[in-house]
Amino acid sequence: MMKFSAHEYPYSSQRQCVFARNGMVAASQPQAAQAGIEMLRRGGNAIDAAIATAAALTVVEPTGCGLGGDAFALVWVKNQLYGLDGSGHAPAALSIDVLASAHSTMPQYGWEPVTVPGCPSAWAELSRRFGRLPFAELLQPAIHLARDGFPVSPVVAYQWRLALQEIIQHRQPVLENWFSTFLIDGRSPEAGEMFHNPAQARTLAELAATHCESFYRGSLAARLAAHSVDTGGYLRASDLHNYRAEWVEPISVNYRGVDVWEIPPSGQGLIALMALKILEGFEFCQRDCQTTWHHQLEAMKLAYSDGFHYITDPKHMRVTMEKLLSSDYLDRRRAQIGHRALPPLQGDPHASGTVYLATADGEGNMVSFIQSNYHGFGSGVVLPDSGIALQNRGAEFSLDVDHTNALVPGKKTFHTIIPGFLTKNGEALGPFGVMGGYMQPQGHVQMVMNLVDFGLNPQAALDAPRWQWLGQMKVGIEQTAPRDLACSLASRGHEVEVACDLTDYGRGQIILRDPRSGVLCGGTEPRADSHIAIY
Repeated sequence: MMKFSAHEYPYSSQRQCVFARNGMVAASQPQAAQAGIEMLRRGGNAIDAAIATAAALTVVEPTGCGLGGDAFALVWVKNQLYGLDGSGHAPAALSIDVLASAHSTMPQYGWEPVTVPGCPSAWAELSRRFGRLPFAELLQPAIHLARDGFPVSPVVAYQWRLALQEIIQHRQPVLENWFSTFLIDGRSPEAGEMFHNPAQARTLAELAATHCESFYRGSLAARLAAHSVDTGGYLRASDLHNYRAEWVEPISVNYRGVDVWEIPPSGQGLIALMALKILEGFEFCQRDCQTTWHHQLEAMKLAYSDGFHYITDPKHMRVTMEKLLSSDYLDRRRAQIGHRALPPLQGDPHASGTVYLATADGEGNMVSFIQSNYHGFGSGVVLPDSGIALQNRGAEFSLDVDHTNALVPGKKTFHTIIPGFLTKNGEALGPFGVMGGYMQPQGHVQMVMNLVDFGLNPQAALDAPRWQWLGQMKVGIEQTAPRDLACSLASRGHEVEVACDLTDYGRGQIILRDPRSGVLCGGTEPRADSHIAIY
């Protein structure tokens, strides 16, 4: 296990590490974490716990995920790591030619950004391959929460209010079902107020009974396709029928003796790996000093510039992952980092960043899982009487035919949600992740360095103030960061913004396992309504 002190907490969050032996679930909602632990108590494993937690999160945190979203997972079972890609592709009827006359960029709301949802298929695939309990049991806690209601948590209530303000600005007829499904008397629910979603409870029950087949090749699929046709959408029954989440080979780099694992493209995990290998060429003595943050921000800027330029559906990528991760290329990128901040420009390797959860059981199985509707509730399109809010992942597509991530029918877009996992010498250390759009690879880099370079325990690693590259020369730092950092970074040419809203800086979870004793140590996000449930 990584060396750290469970007694040292240099950053104030009033939380401490949590230890357990038989099982642990770290999630952004207490009721969802309890759903996962319930599966462990019934004799299930970490995979069962992850599915139950994920299903419950679609109910209690609809501001970040839903049945119409995507999902990814890294699964450690019997000393091997497996990757699951539950991202969807563009409908066959959606193309640049179809949209170009009315739009110069991809819209964020309406049917245009809707891609095939992958989340239910991901749950089904996880259960089919590695689950122990009957699939129908795993969704029961979510069904009860949706049917009987749940008290809305403070951060979710805040994000719900922001989502309402945003969707109102883009109101159109096809979004009206969102207002009738997710509001109480025309307003968003307050913290502590009960919210019921009986339609989602019925949908979850149908998914439970059919192992999610109904969503793709049954009555739910027929309803989705019919609603799309009736309201001017592009999703068709054939898009759903032909979809299935796919198992993929995880990718990794070794960072100072620790192997850091990510899902391959079209996910942006590759960006985190590139940034870490650039940073490995520097020595870091202190975490919260201008040199450390400057190097981290510049490395992130370089990696993201390449990611935006080269990452897309792997079948459409013009540069291989191997070239982007090659030592020669990343050495040259590192050499570009100097004392002053530089504008973001992609390199040429041909030349010489939702909800996240982590689970673990007493047998050594561990899951790093993430699911999302992308922006809040997603596209705003909701299938009537279903509780299914459809994601707007397609908003990432470009309408420029020459762009790497140009919209093509059946293509997967550049994807922001990424689960992470750590191993050392072939043994699992554990799952980690930081949700939040483009913050995700930036959060991954900071979590890994907090654990590896600075020896922080999982909770302190999550408590630590964060930075974020915001585009061009703009960088953000949290208001909890040392006051002199803003001035120091500005003196190097960074355009610094001090953030008051900490929910924009990611929400993460970490579980680490001691290979010798099997003891689990978890940290949870102070910027969310997070909770660690243990068994």
